[in-house]
Amino acid sequence: MQTVVITGSARGFGLEMLKLFRKENYHVVLCDVSNEHLNNAKVELDRIDGKGKVLAYLVDVTKEVQIRDCIQKTLSETGSIDIWINNAGVNQPNVALFELEESTIDCVIDVNLKGTILCSKLVIPVMLKQKHGQIYNVEGHGSNNAKITGLSLYGTTKRAVTYFTEALAYEAKELELPIQVGKIAPGIMITNFIHTALGDGSSIELDEKTKRVYNILGDYPSTVAKFMVRKIINNDKNKVKFTWLTNKKAAWRFMTSWCKRRNFFK
Repeated sequence: MQTVVITGSARGFGLEMLKLFRKENYHVVLCDVSNEHLNNAKVELDRIDGKGKVLAYLVDVTKEVQIRDCIQKTLSETGSIDIWINNAGVNQPNVALFELEESTIDCVIDVNLKGTILCSKLVIPVMLKQKHGQIYNVEGHGSNNAKITGLSLYGTTKRAVTYFTEALAYEAKELELPIQVGKIAPGIMITNFIHTALGDGSSIELDEKTKRVYNILGDYPSTVAKFMVRKIINNDKNKVKFTWLTNKKAAWRFMTSWCKRRNFFK
């Protein structure tokens, strides 16, 4: 029985993916910084019929000691880590760069980029020892070089995550490592993430133009998770990218938005 670990998975996209892996009889491992959210998520997962274990660990992905502890406990409980998904991330306050506090800059860079790098670094030796494994990193705004005022810092971290993932996939190929590295591009998801900065920090007020775009292009995480989990389960290649909101799909949604009105902000 295989094991999947997803960081930042007590809510939203990460939790929805774990629900589907649970139904596929994987051992599923929750990782988050909130005990309350972890406990609630574990209750949800335990209610789903599945043969695998449901594990939950308090993990700050910017702290190497906590990541190592999660890895060791997971191996002790399940014997392997077959899939690791770096999903943990925080949004920035919706303001221009010059208005951001140094502590905010540190937090966004540390969680979104450093956390992805640290987790990948620490789980690779496990996968080398067991001679197999997959690592996926979640992209976001900025990964495709798009720019929006108020998301310059967040976009910078996600652009860096894209480069890091491609570089890691290249290393895996050049060094003939028995692992696959891939990118997950979920598009715009309607979760608590778009409304709050720095995890459960300050509230983000979205203007009407942004809401209109989100209503056209956005999806609930459960919808995107179905697509992504199926792709991941069936993947056996290195350097892949799974994209939910393709350019073609986005264009079609804009063209048909006048007759397919949605409102996620009622």
